[in-house]
Amino acid sequence: MEIVLIIISVLLIALVLLQSNKASDAGQIITGGNSMLMSQMKERGAEKFITRLTYVLGFLFIIISLFLSL
Repeated sequence: MEIVLIIISVLLIALVLLQSNKASDAGQIITGGNSMLMSQMKERGAEKFITRLTYVLGFLFIIISLFLSL
């Protein structure tokens, strides 16, 4: 079970690094350019798939971690 947790961890790290740079939009709050931050930007295609897969792997990581702590 620990091996599965390690594999999920590595995949989760890789997926987070593959996601588009959303932190740069958050940095615009300081400079006053928050029009891009507040706009509704929809994810499409591969970006949407990567985001959903990140959520699923994060959930699995938490569940397996809780299970191993028992």
